[in-house]
Amino acid sequence: MRRAHPGTEEKRPGDFSAWWYRRGRFTASHVLLVLMAVTMLVPFMWMVLASFKSLQEVEQLNPIPSVWRFENYLNVFEQVSFARYYFNSIFIAAWVTFLQCLTSAMAAYAFARLQWRGRDTVFRLYLATLMIPGVVLMIPNYTLMVKLHLLDSYLGLIVPASFSAFGTFLLRQFMLTIPSALDEAAAIDGASPWQIFWDVIMPLSRAGLVTLGIFTFLGNYGSFFWPLILIKSEHLRTLPIGMLYFDTVYGRQTNLIMAASVMNIIPLVILFVAAQKHIVRGVQLGAVKG
Repeated sequence: MRRAHPGTEEKRPGDFSAWWYRRGRFTASHVLLVLMAVTMLVPFMWMVLASFKSLQEVEQLNPIPSVWRFENYLNVFEQVSFARYYFNSIFIAAWVTFLQCLTSAMAAYAFARLQWRGRDTVFRLYLATLMIPGVVLMIPNYTLMVKLHLLDSYLGLIVPASFSAFGTFLLRQFMLTIPSALDEAAAIDGASPWQIFWDVIMPLSRAGLVTLGIFTFLGNYGSFFWPLILIKSEHLRTLPIGMLYFDTVYGRQTNLIMAASVMNIIPLVILFVAAQKHIVRGVQLGAVKG
């Protein structure tokens, strides 16, 4: 009997059915993902196109501007102190990100690498604070800011947000993946706990720190409620508060509001695109060990 060469055997009908089934699932999943992406992209595209229209043309159904009005972006800076709002948002978010990464890393190191009595119990109690809604904490935080005379100040916006139970949890999970033999080797060489933390653990936790930093910056850059109740001076307003003031004082200028919104999200888009690999890698590595 003549034997067929490998790879030239005739495929059975069941093989074709399985192949078409897998191919159909693959195509259907990608079509669904494309539809979801387009659905989420349409509001963003409308916002960008509306930022180049006149106020009268925004209310029309034509999606493409008849005349591209690039001066809308300049008008935003002329009517409000948009550059100042930009600086305040980036300045506050940057400081909160730095302090939160530092405090969360120190707390995570104590919970993950140091041995002390009641460590796990304290960590569970600390982690339980994640169940408390942030709105509930605004009243005690506001009272504390009043007693510390930090109302209407940069410190009032930065200090309460500089500590995070979520950040501590994320970095602790990440630090648990680092072999403990490195700590022992450094201790044998005479390194103190602080030196082990700063020279050994922190460099190896770079991916987790980048992930936490991005999440923290994104969350504080668009913070609204806390600056709304704490800030009264115009020169301390952040972008969300400044845009609210822009909308109420100068009337509903949808085209200018869309232009301001585009400029508002540009730093976030750039940050996410530049660091998306670090986000995925940090979340994956931080979730390896529970």
